[in-house]
Amino acid sequence: MRQFKSQAEAEAAGVYVSKVKSFVKREGRLTKGQEKALADYWQTMGLDYTNAPLALTEVFGRDAPVVLEIGFGMGKSLVEMAQAAPDKNFFGIEVHRPGVGACLSDAGEKGIDNLRVMEHDAVEVLKNMIPDGSLSRVQLFFPDPWHKKRHHKRRIVQSEFVELLRSKLAIGGCFHMATDWEPYAEHMAQVMNSAEGYTNTTTDGDYVPRPDYRPITKFETRGQKLGHGVWDLIYERTN
Repeated sequence: MRQFKSQAEAEAAGVYVSKVKSFVKREGRLTKGQEKALADYWQTMGLDYTNAPLALTEVFGRDAPVVLEIGFGMGKSLVEMAQAAPDKNFFGIEVHRPGVGACLSDAGEKGIDNLRVMEHDAVEVLKNMIPDGSLSRVQLFFPDPWHKKRHHKRRIVQSEFVELLRSKLAIGGCFHMATDWEPYAEHMAQVMNSAEGYTNTTTDGDYVPRPDYRPITKFETRGQKLGHGVWDLIYERTN
């Protein structure tokens, strides 16, 4: 098979080359509860992807700090954070549809009104829908570490990505990462320490203790019992 040196060269030859994404789309079967939650709560808490900036004050019906979480899984901790901080607006992005349904189900049962969710690629949402300087915090908890060396380029924490995030964070806003894979934690620190416009919120090493606002998941608790570590990194946008 012919090899092309660039996307442009392939397109010029009439060949489509798929672009690497920061996630793997996992199509799972919806439970009846998740399906019902999508039907019941999408109109009030769900956001459809459009190639246009969001007016976040209109989306939430008020002006409050916006916390964006990328890849919220089944949404349990995101719902817990939204419930614990009613003074903040929470916006979650997830590509796994059953996870979106589970999150809506949990939020709906608890009567939470400061949470919105979207099922789409977070990078595209950031580029095309999130206004510059509009976020108070971005959360990336336990992303896929892509263990094999040849897959490291698929890790979402890369220089281009964190520069995009910087433009969306307000001055003084923070990028909070957490991982249970130490080599990925080291990779995160390396990328962030060389990124312009960020300052590590700790002055002792690269990692911070888990903040009270980040709930401990069952998966994390089980890992801790087995002696597994978890590393939190928080970087503030300073310019």
